[in-house]
Amino acid sequence: MRAFYLPYNSHMAKTLDLERRLISGKKLSLEKLLHKQGFGSRKLCRIMILNEEITVNGALCDDPDAEFELENLSYTVKGEPWEYKEKSYLMMHKPANYECSHKTQHHPTIYSLLPHPLVERGVQCIGRLDEDTTGLILISDDGQFIHRMSSPKHKVPKIYEVTCKHPIVEANIHALLSGVKLIDEDETIAALEVKQISERVIHMTLAEGKYHQVKRMVATISNRVEALKRIQIGDLKLPDDLKAGEWRWLQLPC
Repeated sequence: MRAFYLPYNSHMAKTLDLERRLISGKKLSLEKLLHKQGFGSRKLCRIMILNEEITVNGALCDDPDAEFELENLSYTVKGEPWEYKEKSYLMMHKPANYECSHKTQHHPTIYSLLPHPLVERGVQCIGRLDEDTTGLILISDDGQFIHRMSSPKHKVPKIYEVTCKHPIVEANIHALLSGVKLIDEDETIAALEVKQISERVIHMTLAEGKYHQVKRMVATISNRVEALKRIQIGDLKLPDDLKAGEWRWLQLPC
């Protein structure tokens, strides 16, 4: 699986750098390592090792109690290559007609697009997208990171590509930037930035994540969202070559 290398000064890069420093010099037995990485119970991991289904740093290992340094550790499970991750940090291009929930109601879950060991680790999406919304979503099992990226008080900006049913005029953009009144909201809600891309397409930047916020804001200007795609979170952009349904590890620059 290809990785996406983060900008050096981003908050996400600093989080991953801290993780790398925390595991420096640490060791784990192979059995504990595989269990921690989501490959099943300790008993199942021991059986896989004894059955010679695991290699570590290119060499076969059939000793469940053998210890390895965690930093820069790579291994294979039944021929599939993996790298040791103390915590998981992923990006995904969410396709339409998928739900951002482990317990879905009408559509498949985005977690079905991930390898089973990652799901076993308890990864969570950071801020949900509606089932018909596509684009960038972050996934992690790091609770502090999830809180930092999703908490309203941190105001992490998110950019959406909004395709509207009717043409957008200058007065509409002015209204979105000045603030619009949504039903059940006490205060007006304003976009941080609105860029017109074409007659019916705008890029809207928001710092909040209220329920159906983009669709409700567009409705106040007598228009309707025909397609919605999140293209950026903070300074992390959705890569052009990441296709819908694909995911990548977030990693530090080499």
